Amino acid sequence: MTTIESPPPAESDLLASSVAWDLSPLVDGRGSDGVAALLREAEQLVGQLIEYRGRIAELDASELAEVMTLLADMNDRLGRAGSFVSLGFSVNTADPEAGAAMQRFQEQATALSTQVIFLELEWAEVDEARASRLLREPVLEFCRYYLESSRRYRSHLLTEAEEKVLAEKRITGNSAWSRLFDELTSAIVVDLPEGAVSLEQGLSRLGSPSPDERRAAADAVTAALEPGLRTRAFVFNTLMADKATDDRLRSYDSWVASRNLSNQASDSSVQALVDAVVDRYDIPQRWYRLKAQLLGVDRLSDFDRNASIAEVEEQFSWSQATEIVLDSYGSFSSELADIVGRFLDENWIDAPIRPGKRPGAFCAYTVPSAHPFLLLNWTSRRRDVLTLAHELGHGLHAYLAREQGIFHQTTPLTLAETASVFGETVTFGRLLDATSDPAARLSLIAESLEGQIATVFRQVAMNRFENAVHTHRRNIGELSVEDFGDAWEATQRSMLGDAVEISPGYRSWWSYIPHFIGSPGYVYAYAYGQLLALAVYAAYETRGSAFVPAYLDLLRAGGSRSPEELGRMVGVDLADPGFWAGGLSIIDRQLADAEQAARDAGRL
Repeated sequence: MTTIESPPPAESDLLASSVAWDLSPLVDGRGSDGVAALLREAEQLVGQLIEYRGRIAELDASELAEVMTLLADMNDRLGRAGSFVSLGFSVNTADPEAGAAMQRFQEQATALSTQVIFLELEWAEVDEARASRLLREPVLEFCRYYLESSRRYRSHLLTEAEEKVLAEKRITGNSAWSRLFDELTSAIVVDLPEGAVSLEQGLSRLGSPSPDERRAAADAVTAALEPGLRTRAFVFNTLMADKATDDRLRSYDSWVASRNLSNQASDSSVQALVDAVVDRYDIPQRWYRLKAQLLGVDRLSDFDRNASIAEVEEQFSWSQATEIVLDSYGSFSSELADIVGRFLDENWIDAPIRPGKRPGAFCAYTVPSAHPFLLLNWTSRRRDVLTLAHELGHGLHAYLAREQGIFHQTTPLTLAETASVFGETVTFGRLLDATSDPAARLSLIAESLEGQIATVFRQVAMNRFENAVHTHRRNIGELSVEDFGDAWEATQRSMLGDAVEISPGYRSWWSYIPHFIGSPGYVYAYAYGQLLALAVYAAYETRGSAFVPAYLDLLRAGGSRSPEELGRMVGVDLADPGFWAGGLSIIDRQLADAEQAARDAGRL
């Protein structure tokens, strides 16, 4: 029998090798038997809900509250079971048993959920005056905003029979294609000179201070993307066509309209955000010209954009990173620090890179009766420290909003990044305060600025790519690999200008980004959330400790109010046309700080 030796303690800490989550509490420690038990309980609740078919419009407030309580209990059971199987799959997408378990759950859960579609349809048909009277009743407070906001979909709903067909077919439709994409990208292996690594690790090499290492990593990533490129393009084409069909059937005017409605944002306000960011593409271009000077080259190549400007790249062990992040959250709120401690101590995080593990990082809210979980891919870089702080922000938001219950725990995507970016910004401030060396300060400011550019400008450029390919798919037809490459290069070049040279290999790098596949239209929410969070952080800088109670109230409120109401809780006016310009000016000032730091460090 072969024995796999554990890495020495110091190396284990550097790689976060032992930081694995424990999903068993989601199913009371019963594994697959627990999943089956939760599904049986959900089925019983569905049986009780079906008794209300055809009667929703006649119910008084107390009776409607009973229905919504049953629905909440059903969603809780399905949420716990679904989180268990999907999170288990995310850390080992190559495991056929994990994949089969997730598919089996999705089929069973869909079969149950389709039986209660009538609830949403009958509620949408309730007379407006009657609905308003019902929603004023205190007994419905736990689901008031959910019921109120769900009525915005009234003009996009189909008949019950049609809704059932679409829900049933989704399992073998977009859900299956998204799973295939995840499995394909998780299996990509990048061949570097020192050996084969995951795609995530290969991309992380682009931050190396060595230009030769960056070029080698970029070439290796491009080579790794090539074998399955046509397959991933076909998956993308298929999902865009599927979405076009859904949008046509539901009478959405554009490819992004359903996402905007879900985000509770008007088409015009989203376009205003996109236009404001595009109008300030001079910010990333100015930064990349400065970075070229700092790296001693005439012009950056695309694979130089994430290059560290530090002569030696600093590594952070897991224990160092958690100490920094705990201290950062503690400097703002001891309550938040205590919750962070639970994430770290109670196995709510899965950190190390493993074969078959999904790339990237995320926070899974699960359900209010449980707790959130974080997935990371730890590479020991300073960027990973800030990613930990970012995902913990999501986790804190999810944890504090549990008291709102299952209907109001989550926010629209446009507000979902507020706590994460805020936490990342607080952590950045602590790192900067502890850094006195001019060269080190320059490196840190540069890294933060690049995070801002990636989250605001790059995400909007990716939104422009999505807009181009979805429009092409609807107006012209299926895209070739070359068509995708043309759209990617054009929209990236628009953001980068002549400050960055785009290499031929970079044309295929659209093909590993999961948001395009599983969450079409999602990416602009990053820019929205980043600029909102910067405005919130600016309020904190102005008001100091007096700001903390209002911020915690915002997190606890979850999605129980409209985005505008939530913004007002911390003094932010989302309806102000100058809002986006204000956030962009904060990034502009940070660029000026980087320029001054470069002068202070003698690099200019």
